[in-house]
Amino acid sequence: MKRTALPPDLQATWEEIEVHAKEFGLDFFPIIFEMLDYETLYAIAAKGGFPIRYPHWRFGMEYDQLSKGYTYGLSVIYEMVINTNPSYAYLLEGNELVTQKMVMAHVTAHVDFFKNNMWFAHTNRKMLDEMANHAARIQRIINRYGVEPVEDFIDICLSLDNLIDYHAPYIRRPEARTEQPVGEAEPDLPAVQGLRVDRPYMRDYINPPEFMEQQRQKIIEEAQKAKHFPENPQKDILLFLLNYAPLERWQHTILEIIRDEAYYYAPQGMTKIMNEGWASYWHSRIMTEKAMTDAEVISFADHHAGVVATSQGRLNPYKIGLELLRDIEDRWNKGKFGKEYEECTDLRARLNWDQKLGLGREKIFEVRRLYNDVTFIDEFLTPQFVERQLLFNYDYNKRADVYQISTRDFQQIKERLLFQLTNFGQPYITVQDGNYANRGELYLKHRHEGVDLKMDYAQDTMRNLHKIWSRPVHLETVIEDRPHLLSFSGSDFSKKPMK
Repeated sequence: MKRTALPPDLQATWEEIEVHAKEFGLDFFPIIFEMLDYETLYAIAAKGGFPIRYPHWRFGMEYDQLSKGYTYGLSVIYEMVINTNPSYAYLLEGNELVTQKMVMAHVTAHVDFFKNNMWFAHTNRKMLDEMANHAARIQRIINRYGVEPVEDFIDICLSLDNLIDYHAPYIRRPEARTEQPVGEAEPDLPAVQGLRVDRPYMRDYINPPEFMEQQRQKIIEEAQKAKHFPENPQKDILLFLLNYAPLERWQHTILEIIRDEAYYYAPQGMTKIMNEGWASYWHSRIMTEKAMTDAEVISFADHHAGVVATSQGRLNPYKIGLELLRDIEDRWNKGKFGKEYEECTDLRARLNWDQKLGLGREKIFEVRRLYNDVTFIDEFLTPQFVERQLLFNYDYNKRADVYQISTRDFQQIKERLLFQLTNFGQPYITVQDGNYANRGELYLKHRHEGVDLKMDYAQDTMRNLHKIWSRPVHLETVIEDRPHLLSFSGSDFSKKPMK
């Protein structure tokens, strides 16, 4: 087997970078670097950064796409690191030394972020072993039930893996059903009104006990039918399916695995801008202030410029994260925050404002610890930053075949950016009723936020939900400003306006 450990010269370089990173105050798990050729690196990248995953065709498809990008010079993976303790990171064999240095510095900041950002606090730090365990469990299922039915079911689960509650690890939401504690007194039996009895001695003849009990049971059954299930809307639709869908045992296992892995990757999606900005900020500082030689300046500048390059109509998370962190550091160093600064109306005074507080370093470490992308943008994006970075809203002009600025209004720009980040820009859908119309049908509700659902995506999702729920699926949404109910019976789709 080919050795993947770092050669002695690169190991010495890593030890130097590690010292510099710690001097800057970065606090990271132990990092194990491995040197891989491009085929191995891209094969691992296709599996989400893990060398062992469950067998499935999508990993091969992803590898084919990545490797073609490399072969034709369209894309290059410079670094890859996974959130585990210890953390594993991969370097591409054949890169020049300055590139490897930059990647190592970049990785230290990523691992610092994984370790210290609160949104990663609940992630499984032993996911390398867990992924291998998932692979072994699914392989046993394949050996027993066959490749096609298992792969087909994995396809269904993967198409639904965004139907989770990304905030579930951090807040407690109401359960689908309120369980009655053992030993708690039973509720009073419902009162039953029998036929009118004028003579007491005739009571048991006119309203015999058997008749009264039958009436009582009818009242109880009606009350059960009227009781809503789930008692509270459920955002984690996959968990609801795990608990209540009529799944075979092997299907339950696969859906549980897909859900676990979705939750593992969720914080990375929630902090993409911050995480990449933090890594870019520190690789820049470590390289320019500590690790870079004079002969490496031009090469480093070229690589760094490629990382943070922007284009109209495309948001580069590395660039916006890096520049916003720099902006925060500068503002807190100069005291450009708080009531006095916000109430200053003198533009020249605001421009030259500098109270020499020197709080910038402390502030960005606090931001790194507490924020995700949504709260980061919501809290720290300013009109001045938008102007400097040209973060205007762009729309594509088909006639001119160019992107053009559609608005410079700060609030519109901020709202559009936050909309793209909230729930990863995906529809917010909850389970409203698992026994709709008292027929065991699934009723979902889309929280409309100004953008209609894509009908083809909605229909595919409902079709796959039906395959798991095995009963008709309904989805309440808004189409062209009017409430509609979409339904899938198992064979046909329907759409009807709601009153």
